[in-house]
Amino acid sequence: MRLICNLFGHNFEVSRNVTYHVKEYKCSHCNKELTTNGNGNLIALTPKYREINSILSRIHTKRQSKLNREELHRTYKMTS
Repeated sequence: MRLICNLFGHNFEVSRNVTYHVKEYKCSHCNKELTTNGNGNLIALTPKYREINSILSRIHTKRQSKLNREELHRTYKMTS
């Protein structure tokens, strides 16, 4: 399958949304994985970046759930 990527280029698809701006990509032909770095450039998904993305995802999920709870609380307060 690498021959296809060498001739025609990779076919990257989003494999994971880490945050709104950070995503992980995977080639559907050769399974090469990339992610976005701090500057928004695509780089190889190394174990270091995999760990960084995991921590970012955890922080993002917690922050979103906190914001949703606060929004529900404000909405409930307004209607009461």
